[in-house]
Amino acid sequence: MQKYKLSFINDQDLYNHVKDTVLKYRYKINLDDFNKNIIDPIKLTFDAKIYGLSIVEIIQNESLRQIDKSNSNHIGYFHQNIFKYFGKGWEVPKQGYDIVNKEQNIFIELKNKHNTMNSGSAQKVYKSMQNTILENDKATCMLVEVIAKKSQDEAWECSVDGNKRKHEKIRRVSIDKLYEKVTGEKNAFFHLCKVLPTVLDDVLMEIKEISLHNSVQDDLGKDNIDILKSLYSLAFSTYEGFSDI
Repeated sequence: MQKYKLSFINDQDLYNHVKDTVLKYRYKINLDDFNKNIIDPIKLTFDAKIYGLSIVEIIQNESLRQIDKSNSNHIGYFHQNIFKYFGKGWEVPKQGYDIVNKEQNIFIELKNKHNTMNSGSAQKVYKSMQNTILENDKATCMLVEVIAKKSQDEAWECSVDGNKRKHEKIRRVSIDKLYEKVTGEKNAFFHLCKVLPTVLDDVLMEIKEISLHNSVQDDLGKDNIDILKSLYSLAFSTYEGFSDI
């Protein structure tokens, strides 16, 4: 193992955490997985015609989109659970807030992107944070975004029941500012991102056997016509006329 030279997490913990995340990644998809939420064959037909792609290419793209959606959740695991290795009271509870530090009375809700919450979800989170600071006058609550609009650590202004609310102890924070607060290093998150490709190379060199396996096309048929018929049969199997497609 190489020396990754991060002051806030030791080499073995960083390696193991990256490896755990890699092993959670999704590498396989079959027809049952693909059609779990029933694929819309009419949309896929439009997509194929409008973008000049074959149904085979459309199926491959949709398969990769579904895999990518699953893997986005695992990146959330990476961002959240790395904090349990930082010590100094930082922990990842099994329920409730995503990250907490009871010694410092800090409670964190972690989101990957700034636009992942609609107004209703944001209001629910804000109300929960209001309750926390009412119950604990030493508490500071943070909505932390990995991909924020900007680097920030500011009072979160949120619309609650039609009224704008803002409290200095309910913060909206970008991940770089959280890393700075946790580690005391202004560029800590940058240094993690800089070393991450090297850690991944080391992990993948050990694992080796990872490869993408997509059996959706084989399960549907061998050519565009067969695949399209299969998609319509899956979606509309009980509709009039589609039993003979």
